[in-house]
Amino acid sequence: MQEQYRTLAREGVHEIEINKSRFLCALAPVATESEAHDFIARIRKEHPTARHHCFAYVLGADGGIQRASDDGEPGGTAGVPMLQMLVRREVRYVVAVVTRYFGGVKLGAGGLIRAYGGVVGEALDTLGTVTRRRFRLVTVTVDHQRAGRVENDLRTTGRTVREVTYGAEVRIEIGLPETDLDTFRAWLADTTAGTARLELGGEAYGEV
Repeated sequence: MQEQYRTLAREGVHEIEINKSRFLCALAPVATESEAHDFIARIRKEHPTARHHCFAYVLGADGGIQRASDDGEPGGTAGVPMLQMLVRREVRYVVAVVTRYFGGVKLGAGGLIRAYGGVVGEALDTLGTVTRRRFRLVTVTVDHQRAGRVENDLRTTGRTVREVTYGAEVRIEIGLPETDLDTFRAWLADTTAGTARLELGGEAYGEV
């Protein structure tokens, strides 16, 4: 399983103009193909008079799902260079839609490839990326007397506190790199005089 991956920091739009044609690149982080297609449909609806809505997306921490569409542009001149830019930048769980308003001047195959790939690259630079790392989910159960100190220590030492639930006892869910588990067990036992319980859960990705 992939230890970490890079993805888009935030949704946004970047525009360039080449020979009177406008190229608007909308980027968004997405988790599934359904989310990607919903975003593509949304962009089409926002720009109903545009000539083309070409798209590309990469899903999976290993980039295992890759799709692209030229949407009426000459084959291989739009969706493929967009996808190649996403892959070359090693971004995952991201969809790119480039909306083109034709300006009356034909750009040729080379010009289109540079325009579609280039606007995606510029959009990535503008919006930025974040790295997500694989974590093991761990739930710490501790009494109310010690809970405040434990939670504070977790946060001040840079641990990823995901959720805190108060009941008869306090349950604190955190994300830990697999390699930190043994060290964390020892720290927790020392901090709580052995009174806290630790339960291992599944895996998830979180920002580094």
